[in-house]
Amino acid sequence: MKHFISIFLICISATLYAQSNGAERVKQYNLEKQIAIQGYDPINYFTQGKALKGSPKINLLYLGVIYYFSTEANKRLFESNPQKYEPQYGGWCAYAMGNSAEKVEIDPKTFKILDGKLYLFYNAYWNNTLKSWNKDEKTLKTKADKNWSKFIN
Repeated sequence: MKHFISIFLICISATLYAQSNGAERVKQYNLEKQIAIQGYDPINYFTQGKALKGSPKINLLYLGVIYYFSTEANKRLFESNPQKYEPQYGGWCAYAMGNSAEKVEIDPKTFKILDGKLYLFYNAYWNNTLKSWNKDEKTLKTKADKNWSKFIN
């Protein structure tokens, strides 16, 4: 009976943590109606090296955030390791997060895979922040990691 109670309490704790973490993510992430990356498939960045729109019919809710996928295989791959494929800094512009700790919109087609992680960037009005990021990537990444931790604990 003690074993059953322990397992039950662990399950309840995990559920409450996931719900609270999900609410915080929805509050802090770059989402449109809870949808991440403007509906782009997070897996394609890694497997094909390009941005590709996902389908609303092939979606997954992960800790409060909805992801769209272009194929069922991509959805399964994401499910196997979501932390690997989620965009960094909640999907906000990596350069802005490092430069000024600001949440700035992104162009989903402007991205970089660095150390197996997805970074997204603002690119409009003749301002491609990926170019600026590349000039001082190490410093900006360190600052962005620190700045993002202020939004998500």
